[in-house]
Amino acid sequence: MKRDLESELAGRVPDELKRFIPQSFDVIGGRGAAVAVVEIPAELEAYEMEIAEALVRVQRNVHAVLSKGTERQGEFRIRDMKLLLGGPDTEVVHRENGCAIKVDPVKVYFSPRECTERERVTALVGEGENVLVMFSGVGPYAVCIAKHVPSARVTAVELNPDGHRLCVENVRLNKLGDRVTPIQGDVREVCPRLGQAFDRVLMPLPKGAYQFLDVAINALKAGGILHFYHWSPRDHMFEEGESVLKEAAKALGREAEVLDRVKVSQYSPAAWKIRIDARIL
Repeated sequence: MKRDLESELAGRVPDELKRFIPQSFDVIGGRGAAVAVVEIPAELEAYEMEIAEALVRVQRNVHAVLSKGTERQGEFRIRDMKLLLGGPDTEVVHRENGCAIKVDPVKVYFSPRECTERERVTALVGEGENVLVMFSGVGPYAVCIAKHVPSARVTAVELNPDGHRLCVENVRLNKLGDRVTPIQGDVREVCPRLGQAFDRVLMPLPKGAYQFLDVAINALKAGGILHFYHWSPRDHMFEEGESVLKEAAKALGREAEVLDRVKVSQYSPAAWKIRIDARIL
């Protein structure tokens, strides 16, 4: 993608700044309509429109281009994105793993790069399992699990009203109304009221998920599986996450038996998003 953008930007960006041209960008949506999300370095802010226009020429299905803007912030953990090109309607249908996912990257968090990770976790779900997805967003994990494991039942809890609305829509789009139950609210308030002991709990919120380990562990039946996501330093990738998880289980009179450690994606040169799978006894 970088070579194509460089070619499109020839004569529009000074030669001394070409090394700052984004090496990659996210395309969310399908052939009919898609939104591109790109990170514009400070050195190229004066050329952001040229970059957006070049990106549309490279990706013909893109009808709107968003700059990532701020870091994720607020209780919904979304970026304050800037619309560089296109109309204000940034809601699109993204397809992955045989599922249709309606998403608006301006209003909710969604990463197309985690498609493989969602597929990997779905492959671990057994027949007939009762699954809880905390911080479920627009429902990509819930939809993927229910779609590929028809006998599973999934409860998806999301605080962001827009995320919940789109999750409800995605359940409808994929005809999973009898298999996925979306609930809008704070997991700390919602989960204890569910009155269920789940076979499996997912926590796909790497920044801050550790603060809700007590909720997740209490929701699991004895022997249930927890998928815990965490930001970790590159040089000590799993030690902190494992320690936090085991201490949380111990505080509740439970035990965490680590089953797997997975490097999911690199967040920065010094940090990785990781997943720890554990059986909670």
